[in-house]
Amino acid sequence: MQSHTVIGGGGIRLHVDEAGNPHGRPIVFIHGFSQCRLAWSRQMVSDLSRDFRLIAMDLRGHGLSEKPPEVYGDMRLWAEDVHAVLHTLGLQQPVLCGWSYGGVVICDYLSVYGEDAIAGLHLIGAITSLESETAMAVVSPAFFALVPGFFSTDVEESLSALQAFLRLCTQGEFTPAEHYAWLGYNASVPPYVRQGLLSRVAVHHPLLPCLRKPVLITHGDADAIILRGAAEQHAAAIPQAQTSFCPHVGHAPFWEDAPRFNRELRAFIASLP
Repeated sequence: MQSHTVIGGGGIRLHVDEAGNPHGRPIVFIHGFSQCRLAWSRQMVSDLSRDFRLIAMDLRGHGLSEKPPEVYGDMRLWAEDVHAVLHTLGLQQPVLCGWSYGGVVICDYLSVYGEDAIAGLHLIGAITSLESETAMAVVSPAFFALVPGFFSTDVEESLSALQAFLRLCTQGEFTPAEHYAWLGYNASVPPYVRQGLLSRVAVHHPLLPCLRKPVLITHGDADAIILRGAAEQHAAAIPQAQTSFCPHVGHAPFWEDAPRFNRELRAFIASLP
């Protein structure tokens, strides 16, 4: 495993991990709200590493990336972060994999830079817009109920919300070690970052029907955060999209059923031009 520091939009320092075959097709993993690159550990150390160049980035405000205040509302900054990772690491025709909020970040990038530099997209339990009743109707009420705690600076209230959030992330139970690892990197995200993410506006509905590159949509049938309707909306809007609905899996199919997830991602990449 190698680590890189990449200078993203506005000069922010982003932490990026790299593993796998340096000569393989690059896969860029973009995590979700309040998470970090470590969420992708069951991909980064899997058999995918034999054939692919695996890149997992910490979004601004998350993990080991910088966490300044008031730099989360500008779509262009998010787009520049992704572009900087691709450009700095010399990634040729990568596949962008976005989990949950990572789908918004991918669409930020596509809205500014277009599709020419990438080979395909993988949307995983993803949302792509943050602006309308239609867009937010696919987010569960249980998630919205936790928002005050996400924004709270009271440690007890914040940790309570984050632990409830983690219980929503998977259908099954984390082991104690997994629970505290996930809780740790969620808790490292300052409340002002979470507030910045959920307060911004992102209008990407017009983008989806215009996408030309191949798209794979993966969604857990038991997702308690982003409802199945999100995947169905994306599939209806993107004519060439393939869908995979994972039975008995919640919001994190790459974690809960990593063998299936990795196998389907491998097959998707094998189908690319």
